[in-house]
Amino acid sequence: MKQRSYLALEGIGVTFATRNGPFVALQNIDLNVERGELVALIGHSGCGKSTLLNVIAGLTKASTGVIFLDGQVVDAPGPDRAVVFQDHSLLPWLTVAENVALAVDKVFAATLNRAARRDLVMHNLELVHMAGNAAKRPAELSGGMKQRVGIARAIAVKPRLLLMDEPFGALDALTRANLQDMVMELQASQGSTVVMITHDVDEAVLLADRVVMMTNGPAATIGEDLAVKLARPRHRLEIADTSGYVGARTDVLRFLYERFSHPGEKAA
Repeated sequence: MKQRSYLALEGIGVTFATRNGPFVALQNIDLNVERGELVALIGHSGCGKSTLLNVIAGLTKASTGVIFLDGQVVDAPGPDRAVVFQDHSLLPWLTVAENVALAVDKVFAATLNRAARRDLVMHNLELVHMAGNAAKRPAELSGGMKQRVGIARAIAVKPRLLLMDEPFGALDALTRANLQDMVMELQASQGSTVVMITHDVDEAVLLADRVVMMTNGPAATIGEDLAVKLARPRHRLEIADTSGYVGARTDVLRFLYERFSHPGEKAA
């Protein structure tokens, strides 16, 4: 029998009940992600990207199909899949360290003593360059700093899969670029397996090993799966004019704006 990929989505479909009858959001989703890969999901608004991410996270039940992570079926939320949303969701009355500790304590209270958990919190804050702000509260932080804390909280529980739903979508261009670089550093140092939603074509090509392009909904599915053949480490200024970067960017743009130029309507 063929061995499955580290993350394997097989025949995933999602149908919601509405007052006007069943609404098919996703159908026939087959996706394989290898250990250590960063896969970017991209498509027009309403194509079901967030729904698919929520299914992988166990937050939404698939109507059809099954998901395997490291050979095990996953169909409910668990600490093995951490999610970073566009909204950092930090608790305003807790400090930076306490926000990260909340997740660490929940997952490791039975296996790590208090000192070890505290060290784990600080280690992950150091990874995102926020250890010096550990005693601050969210109201004292910029948007980019808050998102760094959100990422630290997610990776601190040592998930097998990191899910990111447009984590930089609300940030200014410079802050976004800095956090993109940080994500590349983290993935290189930790070998993380990441599935990330983005609307930004340049972000997808810069960060991802593969860009998975989704068709428009309803009944959205995977339209193309593009391998980004750029060596790592990647430096945006060095690769911006290379044929590999320009070619991948053009392929994604062509899919988005030629094949599916209007929501719900294929281009002629």
